[in-house]
Amino acid sequence: MTAQPEGRRQFVSFGFYKVAPEWRRLSAAEREEHRSEFTETVHHWSQPDTMRVLSYSTVGMRADCDFMLWRICYSLECLQEMAAALARTRLGAYLTLSHLYMGMTRRSQYEMGSGDRSSHLIKGVVKAGAHKYLFVNPMSRTRQWYQLPFEERQRMVHEIIKIHGEFSRSQINVIYSFGLGDHDYIIANETDHPEECMERFMSLREVDAGSFVQQDTPIFTCLQDSLPRVLEKMG
Repeated sequence: MTAQPEGRRQFVSFGFYKVAPEWRRLSAAEREEHRSEFTETVHHWSQPDTMRVLSYSTVGMRADCDFMLWRICYSLECLQEMAAALARTRLGAYLTLSHLYMGMTRRSQYEMGSGDRSSHLIKGVVKAGAHKYLFVNPMSRTRQWYQLPFEERQRMVHEIIKIHGEFSRSQINVIYSFGLGDHDYIIANETDHPEECMERFMSLREVDAGSFVQQDTPIFTCLQDSLPRVLEKMG
């Protein structure tokens, strides 16, 4: 396996937030002030060539979170400093970070085929935000998977790619978390057709590589919207 040159790697973070019930008991005017301050703080950090921030509502989708911020940047310090700034806002005092997943981009070690739909996997970059729905799940494979000959793993990866190709209206982003988090990967599936996500997950249960999945939950269903609208949906 020959190493290929990579571009500048991205740090990718998925932060899921839960608002305290006490916040919803504040006056409408006070809640609006909190939402505005929080939005201004996020916009301050969302700058071209520094960080991209995408906002998603999870209200009604899960009981343990209300919204998610998908952040893509180029340094751990940037992620940490933004998190600290959000915690200092008035809304931040009522928020719990219920789930946080982080990783980096890298060029896949496997042959992914050609074509526009696999180019992001080949280049190891994330180009996010083109679709309304996002399904996020961390995943880890068993130790037995990594002990298999590379050629055998490549064969099973081709099976996975074939299934992904059958659902051409979805975009799959693979984030690597080795050494940075508790999982091997974070899989972020973007689509405008949520039924494709369900059908693909069912199909992936039948491939050989499925026998080497150690964990692939929790799974988060997220709806993209502007940050003011995402925060408004909290109450």
